[in-house]
Amino acid sequence: MARTKEFDPDEALQKAMELFWRRGYEATSMSDLVQHLGIGRASIYATFGGKRELYLRAYDRYLAQGVDFEGLLSAPGPVLPAVRDLVLRFADEAAHDTDHRGCMVVNTAVELAPHDQELARRVEANWDFIETTLATALARAREQGELDEGQDPRSLARFLLTVLQGLRLVGKGSTDPARLRDTAAQALRVLELADLTWPPAPSDSREPLEEARPFRAGRNPDPARGGPAKLGQP
Repeated sequence: MARTKEFDPDEALQKAMELFWRRGYEATSMSDLVQHLGIGRASIYATFGGKRELYLRAYDRYLAQGVDFEGLLSAPGPVLPAVRDLVLRFADEAAHDTDHRGCMVVNTAVELAPHDQELARRVEANWDFIETTLATALARAREQGELDEGQDPRSLARFLLTVLQGLRLVGKGSTDPARLRDTAAQALRVLELADLTWPPAPSDSREPLEEARPFRAGRNPDPARGGPAKLGQP
């Protein structure tokens, strides 16, 4: 009779994701994983494979728990208010990142993608997905008269993708929410949404804003095939 696992693999994977997200790949040792997951080294290898395989699983889990970009940006009605909310939510989450975790996709892009082709492909797949979803929404906004005919949805989508990911990167290392607030405001001005401003705060404030719900980089296509992944919760 096969021996029953003495731990919950799903719970262990969640803990591994949180540890990798906070510390990164290189700074997380197998000893760290054993201690944080509360299971033996042999159990980790038997269930998940080695450290890299566990990181890949944790990365995919992070994406599966991301935001429903398609749902947010494809709802009937005006598009630009939804884009505005997306930009402000990214900035708000970055401003409240008191643990300086940043975004696991951005962290992976910086730490591992330059020398790991598989992870570079997965990062690029996520960014392609966000860019395409934004471009589709912005094209609809132009058709509905929300954007000037001269605006290029694809170029705007690439700009917003860079802004969103940049907000998370700066939020990871900065203690000044004004940087994030001003960046979000400038991005909205590009979309002619200057009247939809960031919640008021002193421009020189270095105090963290009120606590916000965690907000992640976004729902991702299936990392193995490039197709849609199951939606997770923000």
